[in-house]
Amino acid sequence: MRTFFNAAAHRLWSRGCIALLLAVAMGAATAQGADPAPAPPGGGGIQGANIFQIAPSADTDPGYMNQSNAQRQQVQPGNNAPMWRQVGQGVAGVTNFPYPEYGTLIQPTVQYPGSRLTNAGEAWRQVRNGVIIPYGGALLVIVAVAIALFYLGKGPIRLHGQETGRQIERFTAFERAAHWTNAFAFVVLAVSGLIMAFGKFFLLPIMGSMLFGWLAYAMKNLHNFAGPLFAVSLVIVFFTFLRDNLPSKDDIRWMLKAGGLFSGQEVPSHRFNAGEKIVFWGGVFLLGFTVVASGLVLDKLIPGLAYLRSDMQIAHMIHASAAMMMMAMFLGHIYMGTLGVQGAYQAMKTGYVDETWAKEHHELWYDDIKAGKIPAERSTRSGAKPAVGPAKAV
Repeated sequence: MRTFFNAAAHRLWSRGCIALLLAVAMGAATAQGADPAPAPPGGGGIQGANIFQIAPSADTDPGYMNQSNAQRQQVQPGNNAPMWRQVGQGVAGVTNFPYPEYGTLIQPTVQYPGSRLTNAGEAWRQVRNGVIIPYGGALLVIVAVAIALFYLGKGPIRLHGQETGRQIERFTAFERAAHWTNAFAFVVLAVSGLIMAFGKFFLLPIMGSMLFGWLAYAMKNLHNFAGPLFAVSLVIVFFTFLRDNLPSKDDIRWMLKAGGLFSGQEVPSHRFNAGEKIVFWGGVFLLGFTVVASGLVLDKLIPGLAYLRSDMQIAHMIHASAAMMMMAMFLGHIYMGTLGVQGAYQAMKTGYVDETWAKEHHELWYDDIKAGKIPAERSTRSGAKPAVGPAKAV
């Protein structure tokens, strides 16, 4: 009998539990299907809204485009187009930093030569990447190829006569020191500048981003420190060689005959011929001082300038353009001073040239020395053979 009642109680308990679980499940399903109760007005929290659905006819107002951001919030809350329009126009905002342009997110619209009408930062990028880099690189390649073809076709300019053994001082020790200091700084600036400008196209795929990043950073710092050295030495070079690079009527004849470069017959010239004077006035003076002035701006070494972004962008475009042309011009100067003319490198290395070299390459300078107008030796050295001059036997 007890067994019977226990079994009946167990069946009733199991059925009760099942009924309870079914009731809970049905209640939950009913609760999910019911509509949520509306939130009480002014209950707080984040309220979502589509600004295109708030007063969609607000743009029919004639003064819609001239509204300030506060006015726009009255008709279309959440529409901040007036603020971003002002940002795009270069309007400065409010900032606690006491520095110029810190409140300007986007520069005003400009159009530089070679760029579209856009904000100044994008215009600078277009000029650098679309004009200076491709055309400057092409100029350097064209000049290098032209020099190589000329050397292969014509070879170096050699002496026609025999050397006499009598030497003339062409450059003093001070002149050579000034030249080599300026040349060293120029090579450092040229190599580092070329790596920064073209390295990502040729070195980055080979070296990888980590090693090239270190190299570019090192070249940037080397460039910045070599710049002042180049500037100081350039001033010394300019005033040192200024007198002998003044134009004369003999330069016209030299230029008309291209210095005899193609005919093989030297055109008489003074200490520096017209070609060297073009390098002096065009490369050293015009382009050299342009590169120096713009470089000092980029290094922020000129007092009194605000150094705004537009100042730095314009300075960079001038600096890079002048540097490309200067390197192209100096490639010809380096060629003529090394491989192009026999004995030219020796003149800048030792300071002396043979009497035959002076007579063939700079005949008017040689004649002035022979006539006693110019001293054959402006500094003293031991063991030197007599040079030409009125008081010295030739």
